[in-house]
Amino acid sequence: MKLILSFLLSIMPLFAYSQTNANKEASNINYASFIMYHRFGDSRYPSTNIKKEQFVKHINELLKPKYNVIDIKKALLAINDIEPIKDRSVVITIDDAYSSVYKYAWPIFKKYNMPFTLFISTDVIDNKTPGYMSWEEIRILRDHGVTIGSQTKSHPHMFKLNKAKIVEELSISNKRFIDEIGSAPKIFAYPYGEYNLEVLEQVKLHGFVAAFGQHSGVAHKSLGMYELPRFAMNEKYGDMDRFLLAVNALPMPISDLSPKDPVISINPPSYGFTLSNKIEPKNAIRCFANNGLKADTKRLGQNRIEIRLNGPFLKGRGRINCTMAGSKNRWRWLGRQFIVN
Repeated sequence: MKLILSFLLSIMPLFAYSQTNANKEASNINYASFIMYHRFGDSRYPSTNIKKEQFVKHINELLKPKYNVIDIKKALLAINDIEPIKDRSVVITIDDAYSSVYKYAWPIFKKYNMPFTLFISTDVIDNKTPGYMSWEEIRILRDHGVTIGSQTKSHPHMFKLNKAKIVEELSISNKRFIDEIGSAPKIFAYPYGEYNLEVLEQVKLHGFVAAFGQHSGVAHKSLGMYELPRFAMNEKYGDMDRFLLAVNALPMPISDLSPKDPVISINPPSYGFTLSNKIEPKNAIRCFANNGLKADTKRLGQNRIEIRLNGPFLKGRGRINCTMAGSKNRWRWLGRQFIVN
């Protein structure tokens, strides 16, 4: 926590604004919706691509005055209760540094002065892999204010690695970032959104102040600074209905999450969490799992939620998303990704 606060306080002069403006624009808002993209206009890979026409619609929506597209560092200040932000604040993140980011997406972001964060695994850049950006292009983005985040050295399934290999992935990539852009990133994204508690601990120890998965939900401190969610956008899940749900979503603050480790030894998992007392009204929660599994959701007392599936997840990644009706036709959203070995 000291590392997080030290980093955030060091960047406050870059992002702070007057208390008068803060009072006008925010009322203790300490959450944000993070949007995740990969490729742009490359339909050879629909699971990681957003169509150009979909992306243009997203941008046009975010240009409306009710939204507040902000830098990731400013969002982290808010999530840590240091500096409030506006409601409907949105952070744009992009994984993997594909060429289409530089050639197509960045000119649009630059035109509208929209900040974003680019997460990079260093091997593909070092190897000059076709279809990826170069270090020179990455430096150009950095010089124009783009935040550079890490996604390891070789983009592995990190939960499969032993401790020595995890350390190697993080330490070598950090050195490469220092060599090429002058500093090691402070923000991390787990490759494929996969991690276990050992990976999470090593990410902390290697100097990162926040880490992101690929599970849906609104980023809020109660979820932990190293398990923050993002709404993934692609051809199938990037339609405007889902995008509007994501950028208008509200947080679902929780505690006592079980199981703590997303790599599960019991399948299906006994999944549960406790809702914050600050959530009002306490509407019904509905939870949904992937692979056609049915989720039996029960409330124990006022705040404890327990979810039981009617069958096991398939091998690989399984997801449970829980929603609760909020105010003004908005939804509270909490997602969790599980990994079956």
